[in-house]
Order: sequence, then structure tokens, then C-alpha cells
Amino acid sequence: MVTPAVTSDPPFSEPEPEIAPVPVRRGRSVVVRVVGAAVAGGLLYASSPPRNLWWLAPIAFAVLAAVLWRRRARAGFGYGLVFGLAYLLPLLFWLEHFLGSGFGPWPWLALSLVEASLIAVATAGMAAVSGLPGAPVWMAAMYVAGDFLRSTFPLNGFPWGRAAFTQPEGPYLALASLGGSALVGFAVVLTGCALAALTRAGGSRLTALALVVLPLLAGLLTWPSVGVVAQNGTVTVALVQGNAPDAGLDLMNEIGVIRANHIRRTRQLVQDIRANRVPQPDLVIWPETATDLGRSAAQDAELDEVLRSLGVPSLIGARLTNPDGTTSNVTVDWSPTTGRGRVYAKQELVPFSEYVPIRDAARAFTPFVDGFRDMTPGTRIGFQHVGTVPVGVGICYEVAYDRVLAEATRAGAQLLVVPTNNAWFGRTEMTEQQLAMSRLRAVEHGRAVLVTATSGVSAVVMPDGSVTRRTELFDSDVLVAAVPLRSATTLATRLGGWPQGTLVAVALAALLLTGVSALRRGRSAHLAEATQHSST
Repeated sequence: MVTPAVTSDPPFSEPEPEIAPVPVRRGRSVVVRVVGAAVAGGLLYASSPPRNLWWLAPIAFAVLAAVLWRRRARAGFGYGLVFGLAYLLPLLFWLEHFLGSGFGPWPWLALSLVEASLIAVATAGMAAVSGLPGAPVWMAAMYVAGDFLRSTFPLNGFPWGRAAFTQPEGPYLALASLGGSALVGFAVVLTGCALAALTRAGGSRLTALALVVLPLLAGLLTWPSVGVVAQNGTVTVALVQGNAPDAGLDLMNEIGVIRANHIRRTRQLVQDIRANRVPQPDLVIWPETATDLGRSAAQDAELDEVLRSLGVPSLIGARLTNPDGTTSNVTVDWSPTTGRGRVYAKQELVPFSEYVPIRDAARAFTPFVDGFRDMTPGTRIGFQHVGTVPVGVGICYEVAYDRVLAEATRAGAQLLVVPTNNAWFGRTEMTEQQLAMSRLRAVEHGRAVLVTATSGVSAVVMPDGSVTRRTELFDSDVLVAAVPLRSATTLATRLGGWPQGTLVAVALAALLLTGVSALRRGRSAHLAEATQHSST
């Protein structure tokens, strides 16, 4: 009897189920893009003042454009959020210095997140239009449109960190005289996006190369036309920096100390003038909120006596108590013969600091709520005659807004003044970031700009954006310098908001064109599918 051999299937003989390939390459690609977006944001921060690395900004936008190229809008939003946070968290760290001791990191983190989200809206648009012919142009317009969005929304916007403000030096700065901050920002971003286009297969590299070179060449060719001549003579100014305590939040209780410091430094200036240790100035300028005004008759009388003793007109920054009990952040021109004169009240008040919206929610983020009464904004253009000198004024935060100094210059200002109180922010980069804005405004309007700060940095900026004199932080000092008076208006001053409006319109048109193209592709695909079905 033959026993049949017993056979058994070898182990694992059944066919294995097919395993779908893991999208490793796609996952790695996303990680690379996230890292690229973060690097781009870090490079843009590194290009910002106080570092004079303006040339890093186009490189930052080249990396960002490479990340966004032909991505979906949703992906563009996500990468833009990473980019925005990498840029703004270090850029706005001065807010943590200001409020961190009392409120922790939440105000700094919240503001950075809101602003980064608005940047992400712009980068979503950049990704959407990156498939159009001439993509670098549309992408650059989209980013500058995003800068405009951040400068107007929410709560009248927060213009800090615009692309143009990375350029207080370098060839792009000259373009401010033609199209203001919008044109400078557009040129920087366009160069970066065109650099990214150079590295991509397909398309015209010659066109991309031209778009890299043209903004730089335009800036270099514009420099000779930037006016610096003293058309109406010169005026000798004295900027008083009395100093303030480095007290952070507690500075709100130190107005008496700040006032005493500035009165003492002004009395010293009077002695120095009489002893011929410094030249006799034609006008004297104090910083923002260097004194209270209208609260105490005795203090007002002392202030009047000190300012009259100068023997020349002066312009002082003060916290003014109005007759109805409200307060305003003002500059006041002071005559050595008639005393207190015309008042300019700050128009662009700082949310959660000079006025408090949404008070119930704001208590978690700011000390300026309980017991705080909103300041009253001004409604008049920042134009004052200090003696015989027509002066345009933008108080502190206002220098970040395009319209304030533009309106003053169109009204006839021959000299611009930016009084500020940056003592709140200690030894952070905030004051240097603000000085960069003043330098851009000088070129934009063809005017010397005088930055007067309670604790520094005070500076004398020439119409070409160069700084000829400056102080150090938390020092008591006086800057005396001769500056030109100019009446010619630049093209940027005459155009006003038109360059910005044009770029916003270009960005919207590019989005519309992208949408129309997508609809056409969808209809073509649907028609092809229908034709295929009918043929079968």
C-alpha cells in the first residue's frame, strides 16, 4: 500500500495583498517647502534694521516664490503662514519686552499670528497666480497688495514689517521718490520672484533675467534725481532728547520724570547757547509726550518760561488735556513772544494703547483698559508753522502710514518732524525699525526728516535718506544741525496713493484672470470627457 505523499503549502504561500506605495516623496517635498518658507521669513527678518543687509530681502522673496510656485492657494496660505511667523515673531519681539512682564507672551504672539495670517492671504494669492505668464510681476503685485491689506485691516491696520521698510539703504530706496513705499516693495519682491523664475525649467529665462535686473537698474538710475539741494536755504535745529527711565510698563507712571528731564536738558541748552558752546538754533524740537499740558497751571507756566527763554520758536510733544477732560497726543508750536500756538493732534492712534477697542476682550492683552479713557484723535493735517518754517508732523506710529506725511508735504511742509516716545520698548530693535521708516519718507517726499525721541534714537535724516547725526539709547543729549528746506514735490508725493492702488488693481486682475483660466480648463476637460463618452 502506497501512502500518498502529504503535501502542504509552503508558509505564506497565499498571495500578499498589494500595498499602496507610501507617498514618501510628497511628504518630503512638503517638509522641504515648510523649511524653505521658514528660511525665507528668517532671511527677511535678517534684512531688516538695525542690520544693513537690504540685499537679503530679494533673496528671501526668491526662496518664498520657489516654495509657492504652482502650488494651490490653500497650500500657499499654509506656507505663507509659516513664512509670516518666521518673519514677524522676531521682528515684533519688542512687544514682548513691553508687555511681557505683566501679560506674558500672549500680546506678542497674538499680534504676530494675526499679521502672519494676513501675509498668508497674500501668499495664497501668489500661489494662485504663479501659473500665469509673467508670473513674477503678478506675484509681486499680490504681495504688495497684502502689505496694503495689513496697513488698513483690522482696526485701521498695522503697517509694521512692510517689504519697503527693509530698504533704508541700497538701490531700491531711490524708487520711493517715484512711487513711495508701494513701488519700493514691489521692486524688491519682483526681483526675488524673478530670481526664482530663473531657476525653473521652461519659460523665458531672458525675461526672468530682465525682471531681476530692471528694478535694480531703475533704482540706480533714479538716484541722481533724488533732490537734496536746499532750495529755500537751511535752518539750524536743536533736537532735545531729555531721556526717560527704562521702565517698561511702569513708564506710564513716569511722565513727571520725563518732563523734568526735558526741562532740565532745555535749560542746559539755553546756557550752552549763551556761552557759545553750541550754535544758536532757529527752532527747537521736543519728542512725543515729553510733558503733560493743560493739567496744572503751575506746570504750564514753568514750561512757558523755559521755552520762552530759548529765544527761538519751538515745537513740543505733549499729552494734552482738552477742556472736556479728554486727552490727545499732540505737538504744539511755541513762540518766544506769544507762547503756546497751534496744536496738531495725532490722527493714527495706537489700538490697545492710545485707545482700547473691544474692552472686555482687551483686558487679557493690555493694561490700558480699566481706568483708561481713550485719547481723542485729530482730524487736521499734520502741518504747522514753527516760527517761519513750514513743518510737517507725523507723531511716532504715524510714520508707518503713507498718507500722514504725504498730506503734510502737499500742504506745503518744507521740513518733516517725527516726534516719538520709544522708551516703552527698551533696548530692542523697535526704534531702529522706526528710524528706517523715517529714512524712506525722507526720500519719498524729498525732505529732511527730524526724528526726536524721549530716550533715543533721535536722528537728523537728509532728503536722500542718509543719517548725519544721531543719539544713543537712554542717553540725555541735544543734536544741533543745519538742514535744508525744500519746496519741490516728488512724483511720489504728487501721486499719493495711486501707485499702491494700481498694484492692488493689478493683483485683483491677476486673480480674476486665474479664475477665468481655471473655468476654461474645467469646461474643456468636461467637453473632452463628454466627447469620449459619446464616441464609445
